[in-house]
Amino acid sequence: MIKEQNKLSHLFVIIACLFVTALLLSNIIAGKLITIGSMILPGAVILFPLAYIFGDILTEVYGYGRARMVIWTGFACNILMVGVFFLVIAIPSPGFFEAEEAFATVLGMTPRIVMASLLAYLLGEFSNAAILSRMKILTRGKWLWTRTIGSTLIGEGLDTIVFITVCFLGVVPNAVLLQMVLYQYLFKVAFEILATPLTYAVVGWLKRREGIDTYDHEVSYNPFQLNI
Repeated sequence: MIKEQNKLSHLFVIIACLFVTALLLSNIIAGKLITIGSMILPGAVILFPLAYIFGDILTEVYGYGRARMVIWTGFACNILMVGVFFLVIAIPSPGFFEAEEAFATVLGMTPRIVMASLLAYLLGEFSNAAILSRMKILTRGKWLWTRTIGSTLIGEGLDTIVFITVCFLGVVPNAVLLQMVLYQYLFKVAFEILATPLTYAVVGWLKRREGIDTYDHEVSYNPFQLNI
């Protein structure tokens, strides 16, 4: 076992930035509905699973403590982004600006959607990171695919159920609600499975390059304990 480094490397910062970027872009494009076969899905499904893959990489290589720090960073950036959108939309535009309604339609988010997004994100990401961390110890670092897929089954499941339920309960029929949950969940899990070879390659390269392979034997899984 190679001990976790105290100094944050430039590669860690890059992965963390990619994680936060995938999260923020997913929330912006979530309002666009897309069709894949017979499935109607929010546009975010093509990008949001990447946040879980980057989260897997962070936890596997750098440990739960640092993944927790990045998850909270993403949460703070999300709140900042939504707050700025609300502020800009609320400020009056000049009379000749004709795109105000379109701008508000694309970037405006109802409080219900914001609450659903933030709650689902926290539950899903922290569950994903904690499960992967514990499974790494139980498997003694073997069978990475069991950890990435196993943690995703729980994390993405919680994320999807919470987000769809909070957003659409009482808005769409229950049968449609269940269908939306099922389709999004299956798509996200399939995305993770298909990306497994790439995850293996990135994790292996990072461990060799960084000289680090963190095992969280003494870590606290309290999400509100921010030390790394």
